[in-house]
Amino acid sequence: MSETNMDSPTHLGPLQPLDEHNRRLRDHVHPVDWQNPPAAQRYHLVVIGGGTAGLVSAAGAAGLGARVALVERELLGGDCLNVGCVPSKGLLSAARAWQESREAESRFAGPSVAGEGDFADVMERMRRLRADISHVDSAQRFRDLGVDVFLGDARFVAADAVEVGQERLIFRRAVIATGGRAAAPPIPGLDKVPYLTNESIFSLTELPRRLGIIGGGPIGCEMAQAFARFGSEVHLFEHSERLLSREDPDASSIVEKSLRDDGVHLHLGVEVKSVESSADGIQLRVEKDGGGPAASCDHLLVAVGRKPNIDGLGLEAAGVESGRHGVEVNDRLQTTNPSIFAAGDVASRYQFTHTADAQARIVLQNALFFGRKKTSDLIIPWTTYTSPEVAHVGLTAEEATAEGAAVETFTIPFDDVDRARLDGQTEGFLRVYVKRGSDRILGGTLVAAHAGDMIGILSYAMRQGLGLSSFAETIFPYPTQGEVFRKIGDLYNRGRLTPRIRTFFDLWFRIFD
Repeated sequence: MSETNMDSPTHLGPLQPLDEHNRRLRDHVHPVDWQNPPAAQRYHLVVIGGGTAGLVSAAGAAGLGARVALVERELLGGDCLNVGCVPSKGLLSAARAWQESREAESRFAGPSVAGEGDFADVMERMRRLRADISHVDSAQRFRDLGVDVFLGDARFVAADAVEVGQERLIFRRAVIATGGRAAAPPIPGLDKVPYLTNESIFSLTELPRRLGIIGGGPIGCEMAQAFARFGSEVHLFEHSERLLSREDPDASSIVEKSLRDDGVHLHLGVEVKSVESSADGIQLRVEKDGGGPAASCDHLLVAVGRKPNIDGLGLEAAGVESGRHGVEVNDRLQTTNPSIFAAGDVASRYQFTHTADAQARIVLQNALFFGRKKTSDLIIPWTTYTSPEVAHVGLTAEEATAEGAAVETFTIPFDDVDRARLDGQTEGFLRVYVKRGSDRILGGTLVAAHAGDMIGILSYAMRQGLGLSSFAETIFPYPTQGEVFRKIGDLYNRGRLTPRIRTFFDLWFRIFD
């Protein structure tokens, strides 16, 4: 069982076990023999944090010719490379392949499959692929780009200066990109038991016999489905009455059914009252409507949200204000110190790698070139990588209505898409919200096997100001699941055939007869 001290400034949990793959990862993103350079007299940009937002800021600024310093206290690459996107998708792809092999016989008259897989090999594959990818985020690569890379703790000591060890980095502009970490809920006894988070679950080498998960958001759902498919007995506890409470209720229902079909035991609308160690592993006392039984597990994953990494940064010395949700920024990502910006999870409610990337590009323009780019102009999609996947972009119908917009909703179920039927992947839908009286797209939800790959079509249309009717004018290859966009465009156009227009057509064809 892995113990995690989330508040430790030197926590390098992803480096367990220290096999050849993790040694290679370490050599790239936190070399043990790394020597920090002497500080330049003054930097155009000092970047604190080596996750996506920090790396994009540093590489972009250096590529433009700026003098840049990058400071990271743990692992370059941040959550995405080490404990987020990369390792999780390695696990999910393996779990999906296991499940598809089991279902091949019943669904497609394929060969029968029996026996157990090798979870240890799955995890080794993940570590190998993560190490393969890590060179892109390596300290040496950024040094070669012309960035002064400092490994250590950064602390503001003035409005224009940061200290790292014995070095003082003076800057014209700085960006705080320190990201976030898993948050622990205030459950009595939780701090006295070893529990997993997204930072430590990828260090497992043996499959948990019984895995308890607190939290029914994206991480909880993804890991619950994956470990159930690997063979764990999984119990997921969520205080809401449904999974993925921020998503469309119909999307949540489909994911709930999928998880139950995969053997996940869902406990919805419950509150975990306490956690303690026992002879039978970790025991959770669960309550619903005033009562409920205890549940036991061998490993416990806590997946209930995140908190910003702002401790120890010396923000007060720099005149940077912060709150419970992180560093306070304006629409141009500028902090209360006009010379300091912030980007990524430490300053955004959209905590996604692609958001951090987009915000870093805004910082480069606004900090170095007096740009006026706004984060409110960004159109940000996101995806939960369950089977099927759930992707969303823009407003929900409820959010649009709350903003005073009259909304019209169009939905195409994947049962109406030929390729989805041929693939045996009909659980899902495309739902798009438009401003009533026009085809202006306000947002949409896509539930499909490859929703994450397809949601970009809707994002692009919104970014370019293309209306829903434009999909009907676009030729999509047949048969593909992407044809669902053409179908929803046709659905919108059919709705434009009002009784008055139909009367005109009737008259026209009588004349044309």
